[in-house]
Amino acid sequence: MTLRLSNYSGLVIWAALIALFAVWVPDTFLTSLTVQTLASEQAVTAIIAIGLLPALAAGAYDLSVGAMLGLSAIIVSSLTARSGVPLVPAILITLAIGAGIGAVNAFLVVGVGINSFIATLAMSSVLIAPARAISHDQIVSGVPHSLTALTEGRVLGLPAIAIYMLAIAAVVWYLLEHTPWGRRVEATGAGPEAARLAGVRTGRMVFGSLVTSALLSSCAGILLASKLSTATPDLGPAYLLPAFAAAFLGTTQIKPGKFNVVGTLIAIFLLATGVKGLQLAGAADWVTDLFNGLALIIAVGLALWGGRLLLLAKTRRGATQ
Repeated sequence: MTLRLSNYSGLVIWAALIALFAVWVPDTFLTSLTVQTLASEQAVTAIIAIGLLPALAAGAYDLSVGAMLGLSAIIVSSLTARSGVPLVPAILITLAIGAGIGAVNAFLVVGVGINSFIATLAMSSVLIAPARAISHDQIVSGVPHSLTALTEGRVLGLPAIAIYMLAIAAVVWYLLEHTPWGRRVEATGAGPEAARLAGVRTGRMVFGSLVTSALLSSCAGILLASKLSTATPDLGPAYLLPAFAAAFLGTTQIKPGKFNVVGTLIAIFLLATGVKGLQLAGAADWVTDLFNGLALIIAVGLALWGGRLLLLAKTRRGATQ
């Protein structure tokens, strides 16, 4: 039971929040519109957070994901709205630029030896320049229907952008959990020197994970531009902290101590449910920040508490044997 509580404390809190708001604001909370809104609003954050997982699992930080998202939204919007580039080439160009920036990040970290925190933080500042230059510090609007059509409509009642999120989540989950690449990435993050001595090319693992992070951030930027039908230079940074919070909170769920896709998704929608419920109840804007902080503390606290109880139970069993 202790292990179960430790692994699934987020689900318990999520269920409690749903029950709370179902009683508090049943007319507005218990609706299909609320579910669809949550799925649509959190899809981009989820894609960025999921993209962070390989890098974090490999022991690297990518603080440029927010700026990468904003730049990608600007690029694809400008190519399709201002330059008249067809959708598919515009998407391919945007993704190629994203992968290229990820490769530069990886070179700075792996090749030059700069700490990933410093290198990607600097890159996040660098990327603001082309975003502002391309957009001329203005909103890029007038994107064609071919771009907005990517996220229009619903599939099985869910917004199209949520389907993209689930597809990306499934791919990353499979790569991390069921492939040799995923095991090598985790080994690199757990102990790079031990992994290297075991034959893992740790540099390649970090390199590939940072490119993956940038590429998925670029995907998120394209989808966000499609959803909003516009793009602004300051679009991306707001997604950075929520994505990191979800990724780290996710390590307390399902597989404690490990960055995992399912735990990250639970964390994202747990926090989003609480925020949406408070918004529907008419809470002040500052309550959202308070809730996010308290939810993170409570979830991590429950996981630690469950882990300590489990360790205590093992110790007692060992003492009695």
